[in-house]
Amino acid sequence: MKISIFGMGYVGVVCTACLAKRGHNVTGVDVSPSKLGLINDGISPIVEPGLESLLQSGRAEGYIEVTLNGYKAVHDTELSMICVGTPSKPNGGLELQFVERVCQEIGRALKDKDSWHLVVVRSTVLPGTVSELIIPILEEHSGKKAGWEFGLCMNPEFLRESTAIHDFDHPPMTVIGELDTQSGDLLARLYEDLDAPIVRKTIETAEMIKYTCNVWHATKVTFANEIGNIAKTLGVDGRDVMDVVCKDSKLNISRYYMRPGFAFGGSCLPKDVRALAYRANQLDVRHPLLSSIMDSNNEQVRRAFNIVTGCGSRKIGMLGLSFKANTDDLRESPLVELSELLIGKGYQLQIFDRNVDQARTFGANQEYINGKIPHLAELLAKELRDVIEWADVIVLGNNDQSFEAIAAEVPEGKQVVDLVGFMKTRSNGTSVGICW
Repeated sequence: MKISIFGMGYVGVVCTACLAKRGHNVTGVDVSPSKLGLINDGISPIVEPGLESLLQSGRAEGYIEVTLNGYKAVHDTELSMICVGTPSKPNGGLELQFVERVCQEIGRALKDKDSWHLVVVRSTVLPGTVSELIIPILEEHSGKKAGWEFGLCMNPEFLRESTAIHDFDHPPMTVIGELDTQSGDLLARLYEDLDAPIVRKTIETAEMIKYTCNVWHATKVTFANEIGNIAKTLGVDGRDVMDVVCKDSKLNISRYYMRPGFAFGGSCLPKDVRALAYRANQLDVRHPLLSSIMDSNNEQVRRAFNIVTGCGSRKIGMLGLSFKANTDDLRESPLVELSELLIGKGYQLQIFDRNVDQARTFGANQEYINGKIPHLAELLAKELRDVIEWADVIVLGNNDQSFEAIAAEVPEGKQVVDLVGFMKTRSNGTSVGICW
């Protein structure tokens, strides 16, 4: 394939070398003559193990050339990658002037090009940037329609400095955000030799995936550091702690708990987060991340409250009261907190939870239910259908599988608020998800 890569910075030059190694003809485009001169001589403009030898091989075998002329590069290739930098502004926003310039240049070239061309955004940009900035610039300067007269994809990179070549050759996945199928098909051909799944999503999803991965990595580093700081102050080696924590691939290093949804609750997580944060305060060990966890969890309850009250009805049916299905445990249940917020604001409420209703009479939670939340116990209904028929808004509160059918087929004249993730689609006129 003939490829032009705009921006010979870190990502651009690594992609140039790795694609040339696979036999693609790559034209590197940059505004810096000195940088292009180095690449032309087989010298890497950045420090990256193994990169210089790949550049030398690519130049010697005729797979790599460089140019200042972006117009010609577009006309001589079938695919253009945008790999320019998106540095931070002083306010934390992204500086997109380099992206804008390249898009203008590519757009002007597309205007005079007869054949279909694919534009691939490899630069890291926030969700909405492609649709709100990049596509309009390309269409304005080309006079052509994206997704029809030229193709467009978002293709986030996951390259780490010092291991970038290995990361390119052995990615965990290849993410393609496609505007149209033709664009996605062509870009997928570029990666078909890699032993990794190709994930094809919408452009906005691909944009968000990149940021989510990077912020998650940053969060893990910060979490491990705060745990290490507290552990050391207590005379414990934080490395020993985290080494054992990471051996658990069922819960700790896994998909478990990694689903957007409602707040956590139960008898363990809230109290243990508070206890460790309290102990850190006693030790005068700052822990900004850990201390924010309960605030964030409480914010998710407030978010659910705003969604429910935003439906515009005062008759609310809540399905589930325990913090998860198949238990009668109401300790620290966020659904109890949500119920009390609704009652406090004068909303009518009926609740169905088969396990809690049984526990009210027979279970270990009997004293808690009758002593701590008798006002909620009085609102418990015996039959699911009674709550559904009475309520205008039905809240799917925990993952009792008997509630899933209500998300699949909303009862006529009702609204459903899904806090669990039963919905197969995004929010619409009759169903609203807390994170979808």
